Amino acid sequence: MSMTEDSMRELMERPPFYKTLTLRDWLWAVVVVAASIFAHVKYASLMDAYEVGILYMSAVTLVVIGWRWRAIQVLSLVVGALSIGAILLYGNDLQRSESNFFLKYLISSQSAIMWMSALYVLATATYFIGLLRGSEFINKVASAMVWSGTAMGFIGLMVRWRESYLIHFDVGHIPVSNLYEVFILFAVLTSLIYLHYERRYKTRSLGGFVMLVISASVAFLLWYTFSREAHVIEPLVPALKSYWMKIHVPANFIGYGAFALAAMVGVAYLFLERARRKNPDGFFASRMPELAMLDDVMYKSIALGFAFFTIATVLGAMWAAEAWGGYWSWDPKETWALIVWLNYAAWLHLRLTKGWRGVPLAWWAIVGLFVTLFAFLGVNMFLSGLHSYGEL
Repeated sequence: MSMTEDSMRELMERPPFYKTLTLRDWLWAVVVVAASIFAHVKYASLMDAYEVGILYMSAVTLVVIGWRWRAIQVLSLVVGALSIGAILLYGNDLQRSESNFFLKYLISSQSAIMWMSALYVLATATYFIGLLRGSEFINKVASAMVWSGTAMGFIGLMVRWRESYLIHFDVGHIPVSNLYEVFILFAVLTSLIYLHYERRYKTRSLGGFVMLVISASVAFLLWYTFSREAHVIEPLVPALKSYWMKIHVPANFIGYGAFALAAMVGVAYLFLERARRKNPDGFFASRMPELAMLDDVMYKSIALGFAFFTIATVLGAMWAAEAWGGYWSWDPKETWALIVWLNYAAWLHLRLTKGWRGVPLAWWAIVGLFVTLFAFLGVNMFLSGLHSYGEL
């Protein structure tokens, strides 16, 4: 029997997905739905129909992801519990972050984000130590650091959301509105995408490479915080006061995170390909997975990023039509978003139709990250246009 027939037989014999769900999974769904209903009832007067739709679609998405990946259930409950704890400790007084021990050193937005930064940098070093030592235990410690850092990053964002309303009701907004906030979002989303592939491919040897780009974002975040005081919560500019921001920005940064991950896997691919060419049984070559696996991770990351970046671009065009009266204006940000889209469309086209693999696409993924970085950050620094509110 061929492999294709074996796969088809295994697929046919697999029980329906709903039969694999446990009591824990159903309780998870109940908790998420109940929390969404509570939020809707409590804040109904502040939400329009679109925001209600976003709330319930997010709940359904979170339930399904939690069913497919049970670690997300634990992460969400930890983030929810500690975020609510921080909100209760604040009460209605933002100044309590200076007097309450837990807020000051652990779960205020700024403290949580500092913990996230430290854990991600430590995880980067720990993954490389685990790779050099060939120690699965050290690699597990590194994974635990990434999970912990991701939890702290999400807690920081959730608590910052509440803090913005404590400053003043008119200042309150979802924390995805400026470079400081979206760099946090980039770090946690890229980490989650990496953890998914770590679980799926059952290898932690890529962790150090992927965490390098996250540590770089943390370095920028720390520089931006201490040199520009970017952590200070500011009111939204009028163009950003829209429900579109709640869906356009997260979709964009899932795309950016996936592209960044693919580039770092591309770096690992090039190092491994050279090492195996020179000495197939060498130290580095023997500790890394097969090149075909790295190629597959690179492809799936770019496919994921391309899908979400496409959605984000369409959403951005719809937002532009509402805000500025036209779907497309060839603003520098829009133009460079199109360049990024075409770049990865070509990458996928050549892989799927021409059979390109390996070194050329690894280099392309790395160059693609620099194109994406310019579209995201360079445009804000060097060009001006309708998106000039994103300047450094």
